[in-house]
Amino acid sequence: MSMLFRTKPLEAIMGEAAETGDHTLHRTLSATSLIALGIGCIIGTGIFVLTGPAAARYAGPAVVYSFVLAAIGCVFAGLCYAEFSAMIPIAGSAYTYGYATLGEIFAWIIGWDLVLEYAFGAATVCSGWSGYVLSLGQDFGLRLPPELAGTPGSVFVLYNGNWEFLGRVAKKLAQLGIDPATLPQRHGVFNLIAFIGILLTTSILVIGIKESANFNSVIVAVKLTVLAVFLAVGGYTILHHPEMPRVNWHPFLPPNTGKFGEFGWSGVLRGAGVIFFAYIGFDAVSTAAQEAKKPKRDMPIGILGSLLICTVIYILVALVLTALVNYRYLNVPDSLAVGIDATGVKWGSLLVKIGALGGLTSTMMVLLLGQSRVFFSMSKDGLLPKVFSKIHHKFRTPYLSSITVGLVVAVFASTIPLDKLGEMTSIGTLLAFIIVCAGILVLRHRKPALPRPFRAPFSPVTPILGIIISLAMMLGLPGETWLRLVIWLLIGLVIYYFYGRHHSKLSNPMRYNISDR
Repeated sequence: MSMLFRTKPLEAIMGEAAETGDHTLHRTLSATSLIALGIGCIIGTGIFVLTGPAAARYAGPAVVYSFVLAAIGCVFAGLCYAEFSAMIPIAGSAYTYGYATLGEIFAWIIGWDLVLEYAFGAATVCSGWSGYVLSLGQDFGLRLPPELAGTPGSVFVLYNGNWEFLGRVAKKLAQLGIDPATLPQRHGVFNLIAFIGILLTTSILVIGIKESANFNSVIVAVKLTVLAVFLAVGGYTILHHPEMPRVNWHPFLPPNTGKFGEFGWSGVLRGAGVIFFAYIGFDAVSTAAQEAKKPKRDMPIGILGSLLICTVIYILVALVLTALVNYRYLNVPDSLAVGIDATGVKWGSLLVKIGALGGLTSTMMVLLLGQSRVFFSMSKDGLLPKVFSKIHHKFRTPYLSSITVGLVVAVFASTIPLDKLGEMTSIGTLLAFIIVCAGILVLRHRKPALPRPFRAPFSPVTPILGIIISLAMMLGLPGETWLRLVIWLLIGLVIYYFYGRHHSKLSNPMRYNISDR
């Protein structure tokens, strides 16, 4: 039993962080690059994909409150991440922090949970990305057969001679008094666009971290410009049509339907749990600690800076979107495109779609980056096969890890519905936050004198509140999402039992050249 709770010595972790050479990750990221990575991940799915569905299904216009609640939870968790990433500047994020403080079994659980977070997260983003690609293609007369344009279960109807995604044309059909059941219908089988999108993004990551970061920085600049245009055009339309927010924001907090999580304050809570996924960008930033030039200074800046900037943007966009379009018609994968369409500014619609494509591309890239680095760290510790920690001699990236993750995520993105992906990602993210906050409490108690370049303020209040708020949002998620999490973790424990515990470097302390403790 004691084997399960053995911790990886901090001396070993610090030694790995100081390693140099062709077999190590390349330290090339500045504080600005790290903030851009965070924004690149955070400003993506939450705005371009999940805001609309969360408003339509859970909270209505009060999805703004959901973003605020999620942000509050993120602040406490983000401060804990900042302390850890400055103190332990190595790839692996919550997995490495758990290994250093709580023990190997917790490290395995959180590492396997991060697979859920990043892999399903990237798949969620790509599902929304494909929706914008299809929407943009339709603007130029390019269409795919419905069977190759959506995941299994997605419904397409024949309208005006074209196969349209039902969620996108539902509002128009309702206005025309057309019952969708009276139209010919076909169903998606395999989302080809999503599959191709993941493979292209994986190719960029294999080429190199510097190239990936530069590409991400350009994309971040583009999508921030696009969001500024959306807010300007949307705000101008609202000012000149004040009846729009009066109608669409009434009621701002729709009454509960009698079922937990469907509007009312319980809907706000569930909405926060679902869109919490939108904030995992700062989590992904921590996985790049081993590729930061000055991680002790720059990691807290990257994590907290990106979180603050993005929270303000989220709230503004949610307010404008729900003022432009009634929340009932926002259960679509390209809700911002629907919002800009409501302004009647055609060039704005095209610009938003292009910006969304770029924004979601950068989010996919950062999530896939995080997943491959977690695999890299687990492989270096012996818990996963060595193939995942093999570094390309030219690109200095864990290329086999990236390729493997990319192929698996591509299958997820092309076959699993968007709402299921989002819920699974959120519960995985929240569990990671809880373990990181708990790790701060443990390490403050065990090693209070350990040098900490950045300290989470008001400890132990900060990590305790991070745990409580994250757990509350987990409880707001559906029961079937919890069941899927349990099944996923059980699968992981089986792999650990038969492989990880036998190949762990902690089974042979001499591999670290220090005593086991």
